[in-house]
Amino acid sequence: MSRRRRFSLDVKQNSTFALNITAMTDMFTLLLVFLLQSYSTSSVEINPIDQLTLPHSNSYKNPTDVLQISISLNEIRVLDKVVATVKDRQIASADVDPQDSNFIQPLFKELQERAKDPKSKKSDEQDNGQLLLQADQNLPYQTLRKVMYTASMAGFPHVKLITVIGN
Repeated sequence: MSRRRRFSLDVKQNSTFALNITAMTDMFTLLLVFLLQSYSTSSVEINPIDQLTLPHSNSYKNPTDVLQISISLNEIRVLDKVVATVKDRQIASADVDPQDSNFIQPLFKELQERAKDPKSKKSDEQDNGQLLLQADQNLPYQTLRKVMYTASMAGFPHVKLITVIGN
């Protein structure tokens, strides 16, 4: 009777292991494509002013580079210029038109000057009457409505609100 011999693979002790990197390259390419698609950048610089807490949102749209209005609990600014004051979360009565309680006179004047000045226009979107609005999350809608009404009267009917992305 013959004895069965167990099969054994002859492995050389000094041999090197050849790594097949094709599959690994495919995996890294897929990861790179996924990361590039999920990464977003924006060329618009948004600097919240002091005492301004932006509301949270789940929107992921990038803002366009247009005129910015900031409303804090103390003031209204067009870019870095203070144009009106806010007291007790309302527009100061000295800045509101007596005939129209929704019309903010100094804001209207500043926006009209910006609309007429070709040097202050940052992009074609501003020609279409777009602007970005930064507003404190604790301001009542009535105050925001007055600012949006005045902006639309000055030739900026398309208002986009700036929020913080988060929970």
